[in-house]
Amino acid sequence: MYPSLFNSFFAPPTILVVSEERLKQAEKEQKKRQLEQVDERLTQLREYRQELAKELDELDQPQSLEEALTGE
Repeated sequence: MYPSLFNSFFAPPTILVVSEERLKQAEKEQKKRQLEQVDERLTQLREYRQELAKELDELDQPQSLEEALTGE
């Protein structure tokens, strides 16, 4: 027989018992993953900042008269 909507909605919750050591280990691994993700994002942002700074420097350099007139 198919489970009713009432039974699936009011089903008792599942309770898991985890040792303190396993909980701390899982938290530690999660924090390590988060730290790695933050480091990766920082690296990407630093690279992007360098690209923007380079483009800005190129725009600030004086152009020759021909480049200024042709827009190249």
